[in-house]
Amino acid sequence: MSAVAEKTGVAPPTPETRNHLLATLPRSEYLQVRPQLTTVQLESGRTLSEPGCPIDAVYFPLDVVISVAAGGEAGMAVEVASVGCEGMSGLPVLFGSDRSTNRVLVQITGTAERMEAAELRRAATRHAQLRRLLHLYAQGFLTQISQSTACNRLHSAEQRLARWLLICRDRLGRDELPITHQTMSTMLGVRRATVTEAAGALQREGLIRYRRGMVSLVDRPGLEATSCECYEIVRREFDRLLGVRVG
Repeated sequence: MSAVAEKTGVAPPTPETRNHLLATLPRSEYLQVRPQLTTVQLESGRTLSEPGCPIDAVYFPLDVVISVAAGGEAGMAVEVASVGCEGMSGLPVLFGSDRSTNRVLVQITGTAERMEAAELRRAATRHAQLRRLLHLYAQGFLTQISQSTACNRLHSAEQRLARWLLICRDRLGRDELPITHQTMSTMLGVRRATVTEAAGALQREGLIRYRRGMVSLVDRPGLEATSCECYEIVRREFDRLLGVRVG
């Protein structure tokens, strides 16, 4: 057994999928689950579920980033969590609910494995390790939400933008991020002018390069130093729970 498996009780990942939850499954379970998965392309801006509406399917991202946003009556929304190759969207299905309490939308275009909600319920009942991994992931997801709530209240727009860019980089596995000012504004819950100011500061410090619709991470260590501690807190929690480091 590998050092990761000894430490966490989770088997080392197989190279058959880029999604870490699926890759960490024992091969026998993965092969039984695989026929229920369909690889799909998800375009930026697509809504996967709305508050109060049924959840038809869950998604295991491969190289797409999905945003979970909470909103108010005025139509404003702010991202409270995001989902990438470390996890799965549609967690309410796992706990017996058939409806979403948040707006779930595609943040960055990419591919994912789609599974019908009913199939996920059946698979979680039949396969103990899948059920266990999803519960561990759910704990990490709750940590992400609580830390995001604190971050939105306590930290500057520049720190939050640095954190958000690092998270996207981890999920995509590359330094070139197709992100617009409008996307950053929506995800951070601030005005576009605030995003322009924060991105400009990071660029002047030599941490990123920004051109229309694309952000390049130039100095990751510097970006980590600029980011608030929330980034590392959430990352360490996923590492601890799932035994697989993202990024």
